[in-house]
Amino acid sequence: MATTHQPLGFHSETAALLDSCRGFVRRYVVLTADQLNVVAAWILHTWAMDVAECTPYLHITAPEKGCGKSRLLETLAILVFRPIRTGGMTAAALMRTVHKEQPTLLLDELDSVFQGDKEVAQALRGILNEGFWRGGNIRKCVGQSHDVQVFNVFGAKALAGIGKVWDTVASRSIIIEMRRKTKAEKVESFRFREVRESAVTLVASLESWSKSQVVDVLKSARPSFPDGFADRQQDISEPLLAIADLAAGEWPTRVRQSLCVLFGAAESEDTSLGVTLLRDIRSVFGIRSGKDSDRIYSAELAAALREIEGSPWSEWEKGKGFTANTLARLLKIRHIHPQTIRTTGGTAKGYKREDFADEWERYLSPLPDEIVTPVTTPVDLSDYSSFKSDTPFNAIERPSHEKPRQSAVVTAVTPTTAQTERITSKRFITGVL
Repeated sequence: MATTHQPLGFHSETAALLDSCRGFVRRYVVLTADQLNVVAAWILHTWAMDVAECTPYLHITAPEKGCGKSRLLETLAILVFRPIRTGGMTAAALMRTVHKEQPTLLLDELDSVFQGDKEVAQALRGILNEGFWRGGNIRKCVGQSHDVQVFNVFGAKALAGIGKVWDTVASRSIIIEMRRKTKAEKVESFRFREVRESAVTLVASLESWSKSQVVDVLKSARPSFPDGFADRQQDISEPLLAIADLAAGEWPTRVRQSLCVLFGAAESEDTSLGVTLLRDIRSVFGIRSGKDSDRIYSAELAAALREIEGSPWSEWEKGKGFTANTLARLLKIRHIHPQTIRTTGGTAKGYKREDFADEWERYLSPLPDEIVTPVTTPVDLSDYSSFKSDTPFNAIERPSHEKPRQSAVVTAVTPTTAQTERITSKRFITGVL
């Protein structure tokens, strides 16, 4: 059940900033529409960190080099609040910089960093593990007297690199998986000085927005979440949804649907062995039909799992085989045991669909027909009529046919993507920019 939605109201400047940030990033980087929606909300979030309880990390990844990971970081460095890179920093300098300046940390070549200086890698890992929530800190002994000092490490962070990150960071991250652009996908030439100059008015507007009363309103935000979001996903998506609700119009729907897509893609690719087994068993039951569709023999289930392309079961223990006994051992920890079942083919040891229902509900995302749509809530505009920005929004692009909206409704959200079933045959200026 989704949490009760507390409307924040329509705010044209917030919507215009989201539109402009989305358009600015797309000029230089090829991303999907869902990725652009989330990245735009994340940019505004970096300017409203003072009122956020949690922060989502952006984990920018790709299967190969040359997919635009560094270019996306460079583009973000133009727009985000107080951007800083970590290249060349010592562990002590990194810890003190994050504590004192509370920057937006932009980390490129993540895989190389953790293969380099061990002290820096250890410090960075601590920062990432603790820095996603307000109050996150690291205690270290400093100076010749070894006095304990508390370092505040809460702050926005974007990480780019090939491959996966450890589970503790992955659970705090929104995955932006990039692909090398095709010839048909065009972007503008990126020259740092020219790009930064073109964003001066937009950055000034972001700064003005961050100092206005509209950011204070976000303190009281209690956005609703699409059903199926895990606790950690609710934590890290809350500040983005609060900003989307404040913008109103199409943004509440956009961001919720986009988060469903990005969270669903991450879950389908990055899960433990146990969760993968549960998902694959659900897939096997999902394609069964007929009188015996709610039950299956142990040997038959093990054989069906071995047939799933790309699964770990087909090459289990270097080809020794994934058997009914192997399946029973893996399910024992979940208190699921084979029992004698009767089918049209006879009697043998096996499992019933109902044996897995509780574990599926606890560990898997719901299937599309199981997702409940939140209720549409009208918005009260009375508290926002007096807001004015000190900086004109000359850099904000609006369609010529768009008229100022006098009222708004937060549209109910229908998540379009649930977890996919797997059954089938650089350039930065060093320091603060």
